[in-house]
Amino acid sequence: MLTGLSIRDVVLIEALDLEFHEGLGVLTGETGAGKSILLDALGLALGGRGDSALVRHGAVQAIVTASFDPPAPVLALLDENGFAIEPGEPLVVRRIVKRDGGSRGFVNDQPVSAGLLREMAPHLVEIHGQHDDRGLLSPAGHRALLDSFGRVDTAPTAAAWETLRAADAALAAARAEIETAARDREWLEHAAAELTALAPEAGEEEALADRRRTMQRAEKIADDLEAIDAHLEGSDGGLAKLRQAARVLERIAGDHEALTDALAAVDRAVIEAALAEERLRDARTALTHDPRALEDDEARLFELRAMARKHRVQPDQLVALAEDLRTRLGRLDAGEGGVAQLSAAVAAARRDYDAAAAAVSAQRTAAAARLDAAVADELAPLKLDAARFRTVVAVGAQDGWSAAGKDRVEFEISTNPGAPFAPLVKIASGGELSRFILAMKVALAEEGSAATMVFDEIDRGVGGAVASAIGERLARLAERTQLLVVTHSPQVAARGRQHLLIAKAHDGIVTRTGVRTLGEDERREEIARMLSGASITPEARAQAERLLETA
Repeated sequence: MLTGLSIRDVVLIEALDLEFHEGLGVLTGETGAGKSILLDALGLALGGRGDSALVRHGAVQAIVTASFDPPAPVLALLDENGFAIEPGEPLVVRRIVKRDGGSRGFVNDQPVSAGLLREMAPHLVEIHGQHDDRGLLSPAGHRALLDSFGRVDTAPTAAAWETLRAADAALAAARAEIETAARDREWLEHAAAELTALAPEAGEEEALADRRRTMQRAEKIADDLEAIDAHLEGSDGGLAKLRQAARVLERIAGDHEALTDALAAVDRAVIEAALAEERLRDARTALTHDPRALEDDEARLFELRAMARKHRVQPDQLVALAEDLRTRLGRLDAGEGGVAQLSAAVAAARRDYDAAAAAVSAQRTAAAARLDAAVADELAPLKLDAARFRTVVAVGAQDGWSAAGKDRVEFEISTNPGAPFAPLVKIASGGELSRFILAMKVALAEEGSAATMVFDEIDRGVGGAVASAIGERLARLAERTQLLVVTHSPQVAARGRQHLLIAKAHDGIVTRTGVRTLGEDERREEIARMLSGASITPEARAQAERLLETA
């Protein structure tokens, strides 16, 4: 519910702080006192257009702050958008509009977009005015209201709808794939045949590239290996000379200790040189290749890379590509059988959805009859006894079918005997419109209502017993939700648990609008003024007292 409203520099309001309570609150005042400013300010806080015309003359910006006890849907919406509000913490919405038209919004001092404020608004405050085009007047919301009123269970329909959508999607995908594949059959067959003839193997391109690099390197170092071999082998090679030196040292090594050491070193050198000669021989053998093998590897590598470029893949992806092409050809060959199975699944899912939708439609039809009777009971006391109300439940266009079923639901009225039924907003006058909304709200009770409801001059053009009936119904509705009513009717004003007086004052220079909460004596005087006009008579005060006592 709305707990507080703080306004700074909005049109004629310089500074205003209001507290609101549960139940029915009434706002009264003379015509032109500025009641609409209060509603405009509340609308601004809830994401309304930030018009610079709202900024009071001489001020640089207008500020509106609205405080709420947040309902669960608003908390869920804020949580989805990254705003954390602890249980029991008030919701404080603030909107600032600057003189140049720029605006900013905040939720509990965190910046927020006007779009998110507008999303929150229907859960916080619902405003019905003389020319209201929201809430109950939008056919888009009628089905949900009827479902809530009749406790219609749409869960089976939702499950059947999801199954049908999944089956439809699978069938459409299969048909699209077959159609595309059929157009590409010739290409698929040719590409698959090419890859089958090429027969690529996993890791083949890397192995070929490594082997080619090795053979190319071997050709480059072949002369170096020959030169090394000439230095080591043969009668004039280094190894032969080391052996000759070792034989000479063997004869004289006993003559001196140093010669013994030298012989040992030469022996080691002979051993290492022999090992080097052996490893060089191994390397020569390993690096020796048939020149034709290099040519064959290079040709194969070229074929693999050319095929990869043709299909815009990497060479190591050719094996997977070949398998994919064969799979697509297989699906194309077996496609009709798969489509037949999917078509059967769609038909079964559609039958299930049709049955679930029919069951939901039956529930709605029964609920519509109960709602029509409940609204009819409210019309006569509201001076709408010639009017008729009905809830139309009919199968809508197929493109409107959904998880909620097939039905199109719309509230219609006939205002005069013999007149055709038509949508509420098209044939009701301003006063009739507000009274119809009140009748429907009373019938629907809490269903589809925001935490706070505002009725702007719902009693325009009526008085006496009708105004009393309006007041009684507003009070009854206020037992379930917070109601704020802008009224010119003393019968309605007397029903309020909280009475706010809106007045305009002029100090010779500046005109200001103010609002204050009335005490019991002040309430009696205000209701007496509403009864008699500017000159309050004793009879008016007595009548005001009786209205308050009755309320």
